[in-house]
Amino acid sequence: MTRNALIVGAGSGISASFARLLAKDGFKVALASRDPAKLAGLAAETRGTAHACDASAPASVDRLYAEIDRQFPRLDACLFNASARVPGPIEDVDRERAREALLVSAYGGFLVAQAAARSMLPHKAGTILLTGASASVKGYPRSAVFAMGKFALRGLAQSMARELAPKGIHVAHFVIDGGVRNAAKGRVEGADMAADSFLDPEAIAASYLHVVHQPRSAWTWEVELRPWLERF
Repeated sequence: MTRNALIVGAGSGISASFARLLAKDGFKVALASRDPAKLAGLAAETRGTAHACDASAPASVDRLYAEIDRQFPRLDACLFNASARVPGPIEDVDRERAREALLVSAYGGFLVAQAAARSMLPHKAGTILLTGASASVKGYPRSAVFAMGKFALRGLAQSMARELAPKGIHVAHFVIDGGVRNAAKGRVEGADMAADSFLDPEAIAASYLHVVHQPRSAWTWEVELRPWLERF
């Protein structure tokens, strides 16, 4: 039986590596982002489809899942990978930009995961993955908004995992505790993206797929992934 996966917040990093690995593993893949035109190459490479979705807007999420319902007889895996940042001193953070960022990182995660759960519950099976960050467990200076969004996403994952596991749906949160290599970005702030101080997105994707395939007798709700060389 063909398995089907949806990635919301798809781009050139973790989500792209996961899409490629899913396709290699036999999944049909649907990719969604605010700008689906940027996904054309990845969609062609994975023989998948590209969809428009603003994860923070209920109507947009509903339209996406209506398309997915028409495309797939069932949804086996869903990854929420969207987030937003508004860095800066707390006294200077623009309140409207903060609200918009929280709508993406936290409310968007809720909307996408809720819709995935609704799609999976009739089949009593499926996996919902949520991408977190160091900020999921550590609130850094000048990063209050990102920390709020990621803390909320982690709480959502924990609650959903406990509620949905008895119903056959596996929910897992990933703490990506470090910078991620991205060939499309080359160097970031003078850092060598090939260095071992960055996480390899393909290795992260392999961990995601491992969780998708976990036997239900040994499910995990959270995985922490860190680079080999880390500044503690």
